[in-house]
Formats: sequence, C-alpha cells, structure tokens
Amino acid sequence: MIYKRSSALFAEAQKVIPGGVNSPVRAFNAVGGTPIFIEKAKGAYLHDADGNTFIDYIASWGPMILGHAHQPVIDAVVEKAKLGTSFGTPTEIETKIAELAVSMVPNIDMIRFVNSGTEACMSAVRLARGFTGKEKIIKFAGCYHGHSDSFLIQAGSGAVTFGSPNSPGVTQGTAKDTLLANYNDIEGVKTLIEANIGEIACIILEPVAGNMGCILPQDNFLQKLRTLCDEHNILLVFDEVMTGFRLAKGGVQELYNVKADIVTFGKVIGGGLPVGAFAARKEIMNHLAPLGPVYQAGTLSGNPLAMAAGLAMLTEINTNTDLFKSLEDKTEYLHNGITEALEKNNITHTINRQGSMISVHFTDVNVTDFETAVKGNNDTFKRFFHHMLDNGIYIAPSAFESWFLNDALSYEDLDKTIEAIASFKG
Repeated sequence: MIYKRSSALFAEAQKVIPGGVNSPVRAFNAVGGTPIFIEKAKGAYLHDADGNTFIDYIASWGPMILGHAHQPVIDAVVEKAKLGTSFGTPTEIETKIAELAVSMVPNIDMIRFVNSGTEACMSAVRLARGFTGKEKIIKFAGCYHGHSDSFLIQAGSGAVTFGSPNSPGVTQGTAKDTLLANYNDIEGVKTLIEANIGEIACIILEPVAGNMGCILPQDNFLQKLRTLCDEHNILLVFDEVMTGFRLAKGGVQELYNVKADIVTFGKVIGGGLPVGAFAARKEIMNHLAPLGPVYQAGTLSGNPLAMAAGLAMLTEINTNTDLFKSLEDKTEYLHNGITEALEKNNITHTINRQGSMISVHFTDVNVTDFETAVKGNNDTFKRFFHHMLDNGIYIAPSAFESWFLNDALSYEDLDKTIEAIASFKG
C-alpha cells in the first residue's frame, strides 16, 4: 500500500507534537515504520489519508463496539451540539445516563462522570484511600490504569510498548505506596498483604486484562481476591475501562459473578467521545465532595456531547438482546480461523479470548500474566503487523494490546482477515 500522505503528515506533526503523536503507542515505535493517518471511519472500516481502506480491529481501543459512526450515536451528538457544546452546569442528560448505567451494572448505586479512564482510575484510588484511611495500593504488573503517577509502576500496553514502564517523573514517595503483584498469582497477593497489614486501601486490576494482550483470570482468581479483600478490609477496584459494557451489560462483575467495591469505566460509556466514570455503593460514593471530604472535580465532566453519545450507545447495548452473542460468535469464528491459518504455516502461537476481545501471542507458553506475555516473539509480531497492514487489516501496533471486535464486522470481513493471516509465513 502507499502511505505517502501519511508520511508527510507525520513529518509535519513531529515538528509541533512530541514524537508526532498525542499518545505514544500511535507512533509505531514498537513495530517500526510510519503511522498511518486516518481521515474517516464507518462501520468496520478505517479510511486513511492516502485513500487506503482497512478492516479495523482496534475500534478506537475499544469503544466502537457497534462500529464507527454508528448512526444513533452520531444523531444524538449532532442534535445536542445544536443546543451548545458545554455549559459547566448540571444538565438533565447526566442524570439519564447515570440512571441507565446504574441499572445495567451490578453492585453500584451511584456514578460520577469524568473525562477519561485515567481520571476515573486516579479518582477511584483517591476515593478508596479517603474511605479506608489507608495509603497503599496493590496493582498488577502489566495492568494499565492510565498515566497517573500511582500506576506507572511496571504498567502494560503503551508504557511497555514505549519502553518506559517505570516513568521518570514519578517520585519515590509515590512509588513506595504502590505494591506490585503478578496477575493470577493469589499467593503473591497474600504475601504483600501480610507484609503490609492494615496499610492497604485497595487492590486495583483489570479483571480481564487488555493491556498485556487479552489475559483471563485463572483458577477463581477474582473470587479469591474478593475473599482476601473482605478478610483485610481492603476495597476491590475493577478497572473496567476496556471491559465495561463490552464483555457483558454489567461487565466482568456480571460475567464472573464477583462483586467489586469500586468500578471504573471509559471507552464504551462515551460512545467514542472522551468520557470516563467511577461508581460504587452509596456508602463509598458519599465520601466524595460535595457530600464528603474526598475532593474530585472536572470543569468539563458530564459534557453534554459526551453524555449524549454515551446515552445513545448504552441505550442500544441495553436493548439489543443479541449483541453480546453476536460479538462472541464472531470472535470465536475469527479465533478458529486464525488458529487453523497459523498452524498450517507452522507458526508458534497462543491465542487468548474473552467475549469480543482476542489477542495473538507468538509463543508456545500459556499467557497468563505479564511475565509470560513478554515471552512472545516481538520480531515475528512486527512482521505480522506490517503483513496485516499491507493486506488492509488494522490491528494494534503493539504486541501488548488486545484486539477489539465491533459488531459491524461481517463474516466476509472475518474471512478476509483469516485469508490475510493464512498468507503470513512468519
């Protein structure tokens, strides 16, 4: 494919934007080459500045669960924009989407909207600390909760891809309050808790990880975390920025029947616009200002355009009874096709899948945590990425990211994807 216009746009961007991008993973540093610049998208397809069309498996990193430019979402945003784009005051639509979200998700009574998943996770941890009166948190290697200082202690996804999992600028004082565990290692969590009795405010994790590839909880890991939290008066925080409203209406809490104390959201809840949220039962949420002493604010939180997009998206998810079955069937079909194609070409691989999230790891070990995720053959992935791109398939430019399917994908699109993989020789 020709990427002349994208290359020129990237050169221009590098003069005025650090690295030419506003989020590091977009720079293609992990895979080499020049990032493509997208002009428009519709349904399952991206269209770049050179006129190339790609079948999209990023879905804007998750939110486009119904496809790009989904008409009810577009209509809702356009109509709301005619009335004004921002007021900095309460609006009725904030209450409407809050009521809908609370009705869909188990174990939450109240929700507060913010502007990003990073902000949601940062606020959730502050709330957990304020509610419990304790300062330390446990996070898991490879789980990414945004770029807030507390979380940049061996993060996943973009941080690993960019090569700076422990970012300069994060103070030692902040780092000492973040305890690092291994995903799916319950004994390691127990050891951390026992060494810090009475000091841990919360355990935060992606309950189904998406930032070291798609990694599922093993051996009742989530249930065991819930038990540990109950025993030690620790809050369990599920970062469902990726999984919320994507893996099920009620997210991973519903899927695995595990109660979280605080849940964070992003991606899908904004219908593609910048939105995040965090939610919990009243007892916890009442600690937030203006009701309680834990301060959190945002001038543009509850922006009417974002609320309109999110309400349209959640309304359709809530009423489309076939959505999650359709997505799961398509993802299973793709999984089977990828497996057959790679096996025929004798390419070592492991595939993880949950619902409409899937990842291909070029390793022969089971990928269950960050340590096993990094065992994948990165050189093979680089070749695979560019092979797919040249065949009109856009996947994440990182070996540490899940693919996200959207329901606009047809089985013809899936077959084209499988055909492209079948021509990859490693």
